[in-house]
Amino acid sequence: MRGPAKAPNEIRRAIASPSSNLAMEDGVDFLVGSNVSDLGNVSGLSAAAGPDAVDVVASAVDSALDAGRPLLCLGGDHSVAWPILKATAPRYDQLTIIQFDAHPDLYPDFEGDPFSHACPFARVMEAFDHVNLVQIGIRTQNTVGAQQAERFRVRIHPASSLPEKAELCFDHPVYISLDLDVLDPAFAPGVSHHEPGGLTTRELIGLLQAIDAPVVGADLVELNPDRDPTGVTAMVAAKLTKELGRILLQSAHYP
Repeated sequence: MRGPAKAPNEIRRAIASPSSNLAMEDGVDFLVGSNVSDLGNVSGLSAAAGPDAVDVVASAVDSALDAGRPLLCLGGDHSVAWPILKATAPRYDQLTIIQFDAHPDLYPDFEGDPFSHACPFARVMEAFDHVNLVQIGIRTQNTVGAQQAERFRVRIHPASSLPEKAELCFDHPVYISLDLDVLDPAFAPGVSHHEPGGLTTRELIGLLQAIDAPVVGADLVELNPDRDPTGVTAMVAAKLTKELGRILLQSAHYP
């Protein structure tokens, strides 16, 4: 389903909406131009596809990371996670990805496309032996997903059995990949793939706040503005963007 490419600008508008404010839940403001920098949208993607699109995003991420600050990327669909992590993972000796998602996204390929939104973590786990994957909120596990999870030794916390706080403690770098469809459609209807039985917004924020680790990067993906006529999911995405920003600011010891 088309539409997620429009999401970054919609999230920006929602963050600036006068119906809310810029405060993160710790009371610090999410201030673009102060404690947050907006690097804009990645250019050149409209003319790229497949491996070329991977290279365009990976190159942009690599350049941004050279500045030495943690990076929060807004998608787009979940296919962007592979090029983001292609640039991010080699910078660390050990990295754990915490993936919040209704779907495993571990297909070898989807409808013949190995770079689909259904495949990014298969590409990551094939490429990097030093990366561990933790999945939270999964509720669409099929035979292929289960086989791939076993192959890559993925630790899965399905939506029916969310992790305890102690299970979210790590002594090495962590990357957060947040697909909005981890939420129940009642809380985030503006996504391409509605999957009932998901988390509440409060449950998700609580899990994010419970992560005890140096968080070095994050992405937030799969807002589809075409399925979000009232803008409620964009406001959820804005809230989660601010909370991910809070985590990254704290991890980097920024004010």
